[in-house]
Amino acid sequence: MKGTPAAHDLDPASRQILAALQEDARLSFNQLARRVGLSPPAVADRVRRLEETGVIRGYRIDVDRASLGWPVTALVRLSCPAQQDRGVVKLARDLPEILECFHVSGEDCFILKVVAGSIAHLEDVVERLRQFGTAIPSIVFSAAVEGKPLKPVDERIS
Repeated sequence: MKGTPAAHDLDPASRQILAALQEDARLSFNQLARRVGLSPPAVADRVRRLEETGVIRGYRIDVDRASLGWPVTALVRLSCPAQQDRGVVKLARDLPEILECFHVSGEDCFILKVVAGSIAHLEDVVERLRQFGTAIPSIVFSAAVEGKPLKPVDERIS
């Protein structure tokens, strides 16, 4: 894989393609071509280049966690000694309840996004995290903003 291009390396058509795919990753090359004013082969080539350079890292579906039996979401702050980092990362990779694990600066060492089938289930997950240090869960009531599409840095509004 080549290096990821800088935001200024993306032309307007590539930016439009990225915006459209973030809105709906299932768009066909024909649909994308109509949106950006290029031919389907030209769009396919640009998408392939965006994939090869790592700008597009993958395609995912958004699944309703509650419908799969995971109605509880929490963010867990974890403070632990540095020698525990590898154990935390291994547990985060191994436990299906841990969706995301961020190594952070500040008082906490990690912030984890956790799902559970119930509050009791969440308590069990938090107890497993406490083997590494202090774990403080915050239950998510709702997601005010989630899955927001990205724009290249030089396109942001100041």
